[in-house]
Amino acid sequence: MKTDIEIAQETTAWPIDKVAAQIGLTSSDIERYGDDKAKIKWPPLRKSQKNNHLGHLILVTSISPTPAGEGKSTVTIGLGDALSQQLHRKTIIALREPSMGPVFGLKGGATGGGLSQIIPMEDINLHFTGDIEALTSAIDTLAALVDNYIYQDNVLGLDPNRLCLQRGLDVNDRTLRNITIGQGSRFNGIEHRTHFAITVANELMAILCLAQDIDDLKRRIGNILVGYTFDRQPVYVRQLKFEGAIATILANALKPNLVQTLEHTPTLVHGGPFANIAHGANSVIATNLALHLSDYVVTEAGFGADLGGQKFMDFVSTHLDKTPDAAVIVATVRALKYQALKSTKDLKTEDLKALKAGFSNLKRHMMNMRHYHIPVLVVINRFASDTSQELNLLKQLVQEEEFDCDIVDFHDSGSIGGVEAAKKLIELADQKSSVPVMTYEKQDSLKLKIEKIATKIYGAKEVVYSPKAQDQFQELIELGKDRLPVIIAKTQYSFTDDAKILGAPKDFTLHVRGLEVKTGAGFIIVETGHILNMPGLPKHPAALDIDIDNDGKISGLF
Repeated sequence: MKTDIEIAQETTAWPIDKVAAQIGLTSSDIERYGDDKAKIKWPPLRKSQKNNHLGHLILVTSISPTPAGEGKSTVTIGLGDALSQQLHRKTIIALREPSMGPVFGLKGGATGGGLSQIIPMEDINLHFTGDIEALTSAIDTLAALVDNYIYQDNVLGLDPNRLCLQRGLDVNDRTLRNITIGQGSRFNGIEHRTHFAITVANELMAILCLAQDIDDLKRRIGNILVGYTFDRQPVYVRQLKFEGAIATILANALKPNLVQTLEHTPTLVHGGPFANIAHGANSVIATNLALHLSDYVVTEAGFGADLGGQKFMDFVSTHLDKTPDAAVIVATVRALKYQALKSTKDLKTEDLKALKAGFSNLKRHMMNMRHYHIPVLVVINRFASDTSQELNLLKQLVQEEEFDCDIVDFHDSGSIGGVEAAKKLIELADQKSSVPVMTYEKQDSLKLKIEKIATKIYGAKEVVYSPKAQDQFQELIELGKDRLPVIIAKTQYSFTDDAKILGAPKDFTLHVRGLEVKTGAGFIIVETGHILNMPGLPKHPAALDIDIDNDGKISGLF
């Protein structure tokens, strides 16, 4: 089979005006970025907010990710195409924007694969409409303004050694994790230590994805905690009056981006916070727009159901105009065998014993999503190496737990490869009646929220807090921010905080090493295990395989 980029480059994209027309948008409602992508203007965004119509919301999540691959984005796109092109339902897909750092590093892009992709895949995986570049500029402008404030007069007495802000870059560069700036004479600024995080891990990315409009964007930016004074008083961006300038940099980036699938289903690709650090979902403004313009919205949460799925249900959905009507859990035979074998070496060999053992991981994710009281469909993403016996066994194991299940082949067949799954999804979404039951209550204490997620979702027996985290609990109480929602930063590979512990472990200890309040985004990050917000490059980065010819044709991009 051809590579993803070859398939994408051979597909003739519809003019973006034609794609927009499918969801009731005119050419005057969009700002074109070439022929095949556009941003949605503010008038149709405001008009949609007054529209009482709300489509069905379908959340796609998955088992714990593995090197064997799960194909969650491929399935999300395939389901959207099946609903739209095969079953003729008015459908919009809503996805996150890829970060360019991982594209040139190890993880790859986020545009699907095979015959189930969004296009233009090269642009989406690289600079796209410039949203992430705008975020990078906003992040570093804010940091520069704060450093300049300290340098010039520092009326409030900001302590340069107690700043909470991080600089940003959309590049995997481990050397920037901890640096010292302002070295030399005072002419170069006040010397102090600072840190870089990859752009998408910055609080401004989370804010962009949660803001409802420009006023909300400015309010949230103004609420960002800059740091503390020498006498330990908090200082917020609004006190320094920088929010207007930063919002101005981000104003265009706040507009959702419209593209299409290979089969021309309208797709909104907007925002991209990491799910193992932040909340892992595309923007609220894009998802709400899709809900008002279509009958079915297929969206995706990052990584497994214990991370992106849990955060979507307990946090993101509280910002949306409705909660999900149904959830999809993506699983593969290969990935479940990896959960048992812990190696990619023999995954192409039939192994029913390993598959049955690895099923524990899928089962835990299934039970977690059932916990929210929404209908769940398990989708088995078929790989060429899967045997009939393996596929039948996995389907049987799922159905024995009284879950709906179907096998799809969107990668090789496009939308036709999952029509029955799409039909089942319509049935499940249409039957939703109960209100989701959340993992924790809004009024729960911070520790109780953490412990409910750890025990109910992860399967932990207890939570242990480092001395640093214990001190930070007190700081949050003094700030009056100790009742905010919880976003747990955790490895995506395990239910525990140890990436090497696979399957579905129980009665373990979750170790909390620190707490970080994001007052603009409105949540508390709970740091567990060893999570980096500035990735490094692998020994053989994907960049070594990427090239471009004299006609501007890109190769090696998946």
